[in-house]
Amino acid sequence: MLTTEEQAVVDTVRDFVEREVRPVARDLEHADAYPDELIEQMKRLGVFGLAIPEPWGEAPVSMPCYALVTAELARGWMSLAGAMGGHTVVSKLVLAFGTPEQKDHYLPRMATGEIRATMALTEPGGGSDLQAMTTTARPDGDGYVVNGAKTWITNARRSRLIALMCKTDPSARPRHKGISILLVEHGPGLTVSRDLPKLGYKGVESCELVFEDYRAPRTALLGAEEGRGFAQMMKGLEVGRIQVAARALGVGRAAFDDALRYAQERESFGKPIWKHQAVGNHLADMATDLTAARQLILHAAERYESGARCDMEAGMAKLFASEAAMRAALNAVRIHGGYGYSTEFDVERYFRDAPLMIVGEGTNEIQRNVIAAQLVKRGGLD
Repeated sequence: MLTTEEQAVVDTVRDFVEREVRPVARDLEHADAYPDELIEQMKRLGVFGLAIPEPWGEAPVSMPCYALVTAELARGWMSLAGAMGGHTVVSKLVLAFGTPEQKDHYLPRMATGEIRATMALTEPGGGSDLQAMTTTARPDGDGYVVNGAKTWITNARRSRLIALMCKTDPSARPRHKGISILLVEHGPGLTVSRDLPKLGYKGVESCELVFEDYRAPRTALLGAEEGRGFAQMMKGLEVGRIQVAARALGVGRAAFDDALRYAQERESFGKPIWKHQAVGNHLADMATDLTAARQLILHAAERYESGARCDMEAGMAKLFASEAAMRAALNAVRIHGGYGYSTEFDVERYFRDAPLMIVGEGTNEIQRNVIAAQLVKRGGLD
């Protein structure tokens, strides 16, 4: 249950989406243009600081509220939710594991959006197997020398802070004991090599990063203790997966809203098309899916807020919500008929954006592995 203040935050973001985002999203998306003005407005609304409490931030909200804000942004344009997704995960990482100096140095400017952050996990040859990463940070004097490559890094060019997952001890066994997170900034030795072309998720960049003898100070090590990075990032991904599930909910809701509206306006054989059973059934399935997805997301978010482990719950929410969004987007195209295939309608964008949530932040095949492992470990469902 949201507080009155939190509901006001969600309402404010919803109004922003209706007034500022939806009228321009189609043109910006088709032009693959970075939404500078919308990002500036999000800064003024405090969106980038929603996860950062005092004394560094001003208006932190609960995880359920954050999830609903994310869904509202994605309902307007999923790329806007992506622009703040990794930033929030890094905020949570610094809050939970950072040294006092790291918190004081980064969090105040992250809260205002002056510094926007991203994560660098995935490697060109590694995919979902994070422990197989080859990016290394070799201790050298009073710092580290970093070499390796990362890919599919959202906001790579515009983020001033990167939470880099790397190996500080490549020989460690088990492998995860050698993984650390470095808080790095752009500088000599770090190249954003190229922007990756994408089916959807336009506007914000997804890039490859190359580290060639990049030097990072010892103070860049998150938490100041090596070998903790894998466990730290797994906790961060609980937030990430709730966020991606909420993005899917927003895209699915946009697809449903457009389909419901069109089904009431469009007539065939003398009646609105929603009265044809085939169309009505699609609408019923979409609404049921999205209602269930919302409840799963809130369940995971509330469990996170309580401090309990929620990797299974976040995985369930991400798995179900992303598949529901894909079904909703396809059904919206079906309900729109030929117009659903036209770039003059938004449903083709939802259909291109929805697959990202199925493969991003750990593929749905990985989510099923996580869920199954936790079911066995916990002795079944609670």
